[in-house]
Amino acid sequence: MTDSTSRHRTYLEELFGITGRRALVTGGSSGIGRGVAEALGRAGASVHLVARDTGRLAETAEAFAAQGIVVGTTSADVADRDALDELCASEPVLDADILVTAAGVNHRPPFGETSEEVWAETLAVNLTAPYLLGQACGPRMAGRGWGRILNIGSQQSWSAFGDSGAYGVSKAAVGGLSRSQAEAWSPHGVTANTIVPGFVVTPMTLPTAAVPGREEELAARTMVGRNGLPRDFAGLAVFLASDASGFVTGQMLAVDGGFSVH
Repeated sequence: MTDSTSRHRTYLEELFGITGRRALVTGGSSGIGRGVAEALGRAGASVHLVARDTGRLAETAEAFAAQGIVVGTTSADVADRDALDELCASEPVLDADILVTAAGVNHRPPFGETSEEVWAETLAVNLTAPYLLGQACGPRMAGRGWGRILNIGSQQSWSAFGDSGAYGVSKAAVGGLSRSQAEAWSPHGVTANTIVPGFVVTPMTLPTAAVPGREEELAARTMVGRNGLPRDFAGLAVFLASDASGFVTGQMLAVDGGFSVH
């Protein structure tokens, strides 16, 4: 390795390195959450995954460990308030330097037909869980003088389409949650931001992808001509989790191939 190459790598490590940081990722066993968790782990952080599906959680942890990622897991349904309270009091949450809230549900019946059960579950998973996890992590991050909160939003965070319903309400609120977290804790070294995906085929979006022609229609609305992949979030996630993003907070940042520009 030349001296020049070594200097370049040292500089990039100073900017984007997260070696030794501890990340907690809800919804970390699939989709965008898994893509973000893998990126953080490969960039040097230890990663603790939270998800409901124990089989998928175990498979993901095994795949991460094979890449040399230090990984732990907790099986929990964040829609269950008792399980969520127990999670919020756990060591992986209290010790987290990086919090990623990617767990979500996407029930989208016509708004006038939304049941109280669907409303309650959607708000519990998509908004209350990120809020309470942030309340558990944020003050401790602030006390240590450093922290990163990455909340996963949606195109419905800033626009309505396709029976946005309770899902759209919850994801719009996530943008406000990040701003409030930033206002509270950024003076103490903690940034909070919302990542806004375009359409990505994940277990949560399979019903949409199953509609004939829908994937192609959504891809055509982008500027790059395709829908998103979990790996598309790796670069932004590492940036937002690193020292390089210390002056970026309270923002909604799109990873959508230009979908939201139209």
